[in-house]
Amino acid sequence: MSRIGLKPVVLPAGVEVKVDDNNLVTVKGPNGELQEQLSGLINIEVKDQEVLVTRSSDDKEHREQHGLGRTLIANMVEGVSKGFEKKLEMQGVGYKAEKKGDTLVLSLGFSHPVEWKDPEGITTEVPSATQIVVKGIDKAHVGNYAANIRGLRKPEPYKGKGIRYEGEQIRRKEGKAGVKGGE
Repeated sequence: MSRIGLKPVVLPAGVEVKVDDNNLVTVKGPNGELQEQLSGLINIEVKDQEVLVTRSSDDKEHREQHGLGRTLIANMVEGVSKGFEKKLEMQGVGYKAEKKGDTLVLSLGFSHPVEWKDPEGITTEVPSATQIVVKGIDKAHVGNYAANIRGLRKPEPYKGKGIRYEGEQIRRKEGKAGVKGGE
């Protein structure tokens, strides 16, 4: 039984949800509008500032779609009302970030700076030279863009250099054992 799917999604003030016959969910709020095509195996209804997700049977696939559908709707509601953000930090000599218009310029020890233009619906901020904040209303796009930035220089386990999520713990390894000379 999906415990998550049973909880109603409470709509904050200013957020409006519409569901058409094909389970196309449209959520409008102060930060923008999101659409998601959900499975036809679940039923979605909007009542009294709440969204209820139900399923018709206890088949495995219906149970899977029940919890997933409710979570996707909850993420869309949170995105259009509050928004999502991921914070990245950079560690390493010479690693720095700067913002030029809508382009993120990263110096990561390559022979050239890496320039990334912000995709549609996502903004990046650089509060300091070693911090990057990725913001947007779609949780999946924000997480994916942050992961792509992190993938340019993943943190390495010996010195800890690289781009990491804020608060991420990197498992450190011991370096090469010292070799005794002259024996």
